[in-house]
Amino acid sequence: MKGFIDDANYSVGPLDEGTNLGNVVDSYVYEHTLTRKNAFFVGDLGKIVKKHSQWQNMVAQIKPFYTVKCNSTPAVLEIWAALGTGFACSSKTEMALVQELGVSPENIIYISPCQQVSQIKYAANVGVNIMTCGNEVKLKTIARDHPNAKVLLHITTEDNIGGEEESQVHVHALSDARCVFDMAGEFGFTMIMLDIGFTGTEFRLEEVNHVISPLLDVYFPEGSDTKIISEPGSYYVSSAFTLAVNIIAKKVENKFSSGVGKTRSDEPTFMYYMNDGVYGSFASKLCEDLNTIPEVHKKYKEDEPLFTSSLWGPSCDELDQIVENCLLPELNVGDWLIFDNMGADSFTNHLLLMIFKGQLFII
Repeated sequence: MKGFIDDANYSVGPLDEGTNLGNVVDSYVYEHTLTRKNAFFVGDLGKIVKKHSQWQNMVAQIKPFYTVKCNSTPAVLEIWAALGTGFACSSKTEMALVQELGVSPENIIYISPCQQVSQIKYAANVGVNIMTCGNEVKLKTIARDHPNAKVLLHITTEDNIGGEEESQVHVHALSDARCVFDMAGEFGFTMIMLDIGFTGTEFRLEEVNHVISPLLDVYFPEGSDTKIISEPGSYYVSSAFTLAVNIIAKKVENKFSSGVGKTRSDEPTFMYYMNDGVYGSFASKLCEDLNTIPEVHKKYKEDEPLFTSSLWGPSCDELDQIVENCLLPELNVGDWLIFDNMGADSFTNHLLLMIFKGQLFII
């Protein structure tokens, strides 16, 4: 990997044959229990490559422009650069990161919803000509500060109306886009690119393949000279990273029974405080639901009782609740919890371990 292996900020070591992500988690949980007990990430970069292979097999007609802000870890960006994907950047910093990897300006789009004049001028200076635009005011700014820009216009289309099936929403969106292309042609503008947007998991990708692909064949058939792109982010990286956190405090309460004349139950409930929270790796929890279920790292018996529990970050802030309600065996301070699907929008200054081609990279 260009620059990655030789970077002084990384250490590299071989993995024993058959070692997987779970084995690496086990090893470093043990090491951190004996030493610092800091939270840490483990990433399997091979999963990212597999996701790209799935994309190529299912929706090859749509070129992905990876959303850099989703996960800008250098090793992740190097994977995308090596695979030849495009990059969707929301700032000067992200554009610079990508260009340092040798990515050509033609493979970069500037997608910030609030584009500063200085950022637009920077894009113009480095040859990043494709950028998004959401309104007339911004269009005038782009025309003034980046006259060579090729603009991706946001259009508003119909949402789900009258309980229509999800497929009909896509029909409306793509038919509306076709109308915009035709209207532009009547005014002498040639529109050559369609950005269909993309979020979600493998299920969402399957939906794109079975629903959107046939619609593209109808409205933007091969030979129409329209380049179809999308901006996937979490689909590619979320499942590739796992976060290990440590229990740093514990509070025991009795559960109230419901109804008139509430009484205490003998069954306890537990509040666990972890060494990471919404002001760290769980920042996305402030604006969306957590897409992962905590797993207890230590082994426990199958018949061991489970208790109503909640998980909190270390700040003691009422907003710093990670999981409101889950069933867990009784845990102790020093125990570890494992969160899967943490590869998107969740990186802080933790130790980062990455597996790729039989080697372990430590950052």
